[in-house]
Amino acid sequence: MAKKKPVAPRAVAPDQVDPRHNWERPIQAPGRMQVDFEERLEFRRLHEYRLGRVRRALAPSGLGALLCFDQHNIRYTTSTVIGEWARDKLTRWSLLTGNGDPYVWDFGSAAKHHRLHAPWLKTTHCLAGMVGMRGAVSPKAELFCRAAEEIKAILVREGVGGMPLGIDVVEPPFLFELQRLGVEVRDGQQVMLDARQIKSADEITLLNMAAAMGDGVYQDIAEALKPGIRENEIVALATKRLYEMGSDCVEAINSISGERCSPHPHNFTDRLIRPGDQAFFDIIQSFMGYRTCYYRTFNVGRATPAQVSAYRKAREWMDKAIALLKPGVTTDGIARAFPRAEEIGFASEMEAFGLNFCHGLGLGLHERPIISRVNSLEDPMELEAGMVFAVETYCPATDGISAARIEEEVVLTPGGAQVITLYPAEELPIANPY
Repeated sequence: MAKKKPVAPRAVAPDQVDPRHNWERPIQAPGRMQVDFEERLEFRRLHEYRLGRVRRALAPSGLGALLCFDQHNIRYTTSTVIGEWARDKLTRWSLLTGNGDPYVWDFGSAAKHHRLHAPWLKTTHCLAGMVGMRGAVSPKAELFCRAAEEIKAILVREGVGGMPLGIDVVEPPFLFELQRLGVEVRDGQQVMLDARQIKSADEITLLNMAAAMGDGVYQDIAEALKPGIRENEIVALATKRLYEMGSDCVEAINSISGERCSPHPHNFTDRLIRPGDQAFFDIIQSFMGYRTCYYRTFNVGRATPAQVSAYRKAREWMDKAIALLKPGVTTDGIARAFPRAEEIGFASEMEAFGLNFCHGLGLGLHERPIISRVNSLEDPMELEAGMVFAVETYCPATDGISAARIEEEVVLTPGGAQVITLYPAEELPIANPY
C-alpha cells in the first residue's frame, strides 16, 4: 500500500471570511437593485478583499509578480470584465507585482472605458493590448515581443525584475519572448487558486443569488417537462429565463433524457422527451461572474422501481458527502464517501471522474479544492470555513438506460455545510404526474 502523503499546508495565511458576515444569520439572496434601506453587496469592498487575498498569496510564493490571462484571475485581481467574448481569446491580461497596483491590458477601446469608469484602478495602469488573437496575427508582427518588453520594464521599475514571474495560462510565443528577455517563468495558477478558495461575505451572497436563479429555472423546467418537448427546447427555455433574471453568462445547459442518461454524455440533442423518461439537467451560468453548477433529475409523468432506486442511491451518496463537509476535515475522507468506479459501471476512477465528486465554485466553475478518488486520496487538503462547493453524484439504473444525477451547492460555515441550491431534491421529482 502506498504511503499516504501528509495533508498539504495552507499556502495562504488563514484569514477569516469578511467579518461583516454573521454566520448566525441566513445568507442573503437580495434583489439585483441597490437600495438605501438595507446593506446588500458592496463591490468596492469585494474588490479590496479579492486584491488583498492575491497579495497575501503572492507574498510567500517566491514570485515577484503574477501575469494573468485567465479571465477569472483578471476579474478577481482588477474587477474588470468585457464579457464572455474574451473567454477564449487570450487577448487581455493583467499584472500584479508584490509592490505595486494592478495593471490591465485590454482590447482596444475597453482600456479607455476602464480609465473613465474604473476609479479603483490607476488610469496609467489601464492599457490597450493585443498580441495575436490565438495566432491569427503572426508572431512575426512582433506584438508579443513588444508586450514582453513592456512587462519586463514594469517588473524592473517595481523592483522585482530579478524574481520569477508567475503565469496562469499563456500563448507559447508570449512565453518564449519573456524567456528571451531573461524572465524566469513559473506556475502562477496555483497562487491564484490559493487566493480564490476562501470566499468573502459578498462573494457568498453573489453565489447565493446565482443559485436562486437556478431555483427559479428548475420550476420552469418542471412545468415544461412533458412528452413531446425536446432536450434543446429545455436548453432554450432555461437560457432565456436566466438572461431575463440577470445572468451575465449562460455557459452551458446540460439536457439529457431517456436512453442518453447512461453513460452521461455531457451535452444535449434534439431528442424528443417521452413518457416515463428519466431526465437530468445542469445549469451552468454566472451572476456578476459567480457561477452555478446545479444538476437536478426528474421523471416525466411516472417512474419505475429501477429509476427510483437509482435516485435513492445518488441521494444517499450526496447526503453522506455533505454531512462530512466541515472545517478541519481533510478531503481524502470525503473522497472515500463516494462510490468506487466499479460500483457505477466504469473500469477506472479516471473514466468515472466528474460523476461523484466535489469541486470548489466561485468565479471559476472548477476551483480548489477538487475532491475525488482520482486526486484526493494521495493529495489531501484541509477544509476551511468560507469555501464553497458543488457536490455531484450520479447513479445508473439497473434498466441499463436510465440514471439519476444530483448536485447541491454548499457553503462551508464554521458549523458545517449549508446548502444553497433549494429546488427540492430529497426524493425523485415527478414532473407533470399522470
